[in-house]
Amino acid sequence: MPRPFRLAALVLFGLAVIVTLVLDPGPGRRPRASRKEREHSITIRGPHGGVPRYALAGVTVTRGTPDLEGLAKTLGEVLWADLQFEGVFEVLPATPPADGGKPQEADAVVSAEVSRESGGTLHLEVRIREVTSRQLAFGREYVGPETNPRLLAHVAANEILSAQAGIQGLAHSRLAFVSDRSGSFNEPTGSRRRVKEIFVADYDGHNDRRITTDGDLDLTPSWSSDGRAIAYTSYRRGYQDVFVTHIEERRQDTPTGGRGKNWLPAWSQDGARLAFTSNRDGNEEIYVMNTDGSGLRRLTTHWAIDTSPAWSPTGAQIAFTSNRTGSPQIWVMDADGSNPRAVTTEKYCDRPSWSPGRVNEIAYVSRTKTGFDIKVIDPATGVNRQLTHGPQNESPAFSPNGRHIAFTSTRSGTQQIWTMTRTGDDLRQVTRLGNNSMASWSR
Repeated sequence: MPRPFRLAALVLFGLAVIVTLVLDPGPGRRPRASRKEREHSITIRGPHGGVPRYALAGVTVTRGTPDLEGLAKTLGEVLWADLQFEGVFEVLPATPPADGGKPQEADAVVSAEVSRESGGTLHLEVRIREVTSRQLAFGREYVGPETNPRLLAHVAANEILSAQAGIQGLAHSRLAFVSDRSGSFNEPTGSRRRVKEIFVADYDGHNDRRITTDGDLDLTPSWSSDGRAIAYTSYRRGYQDVFVTHIEERRQDTPTGGRGKNWLPAWSQDGARLAFTSNRDGNEEIYVMNTDGSGLRRLTTHWAIDTSPAWSPTGAQIAFTSNRTGSPQIWVMDADGSNPRAVTTEKYCDRPSWSPGRVNEIAYVSRTKTGFDIKVIDPATGVNRQLTHGPQNESPAFSPNGRHIAFTSTRSGTQQIWTMTRTGDDLRQVTRLGNNSMASWSR
């Protein structure tokens, strides 16, 4: 795991920034910056109030360390991809077009330089200059482990997005998902089924690794708010139950106590509670408990099936799936189980995911003419819109900033994780090895 690293002081052209950045070694944690001194900079503006155009000049290598050229290329590619992903900048290549055409004029130029320090650590300087005035708009230095150069680029991209666009970047976020890529099989009851485990990867699919080793069917991962743990459903005992794996501590808990069948855990935004589905009282209902299993409370009481809970950003409400009106629909209730109301009235709806962003939206799966598709709905007005159009699109999960949605799709021929914007644009395939599904995006 990468060692903690710091963001050092940089003083350039009157810009004084002193920042202390400690990266928690846990794979799901985002870096937190504590500013000692207020930053004075300019904000790059696009022409006529449009999207600002950033030209990336690439990452150069400090003289005397030529063996870092390959690593510098990686840093430049990652930084370019991270900035382009959010769509708030138009990212331009710094080199002229291959066809000899005139290159687009940029509003800002991003330059970076990398060197190796003693002890095998990297030193990365990133600067952004406004083209017309040549003023420095952004200048930071980063020190980090050579074993994980992508991390430096991710943190730099997030800092640029925050400073220049005022948004929370996703470059350091992670996806948890279900995968059968091991190719193993299990025969717990005489029937042969493929083993599925929980994996995690960077938001762009890189640095993937397996988190569970249950050797059975593991499903529906849900990140804790601090990124240190994942709750999920497992059949390792021969029936479905909720487990929590603490990634850094490499230990597992069973907060349900093994009573009844329990599945589809959902972590509250404050990390204090887990909502889940259980049949412990004879019917499939929504329950909530503290993460250590205490404070168990049944929220729904209905003869119909209530399942698939999803917390609102404030924790005051829970969206869920219920067939109490005859077919599965998305419902919303207060966090204490009161005031349940139907949000959708379609043929079939399931797997709600509540946006943590500024826009109040719930993403969900809907049966359409082409199969299953992802839609989003405003729970206050009931206005919805369809984002995908076949063949099979399921299990939506909002990004931590609410600007993107991860989902499962068979559009490439096999079941894979894809991402798109909350408007259904910029489709990107994240996974490719084996079959992958049921993504959860770390906060």
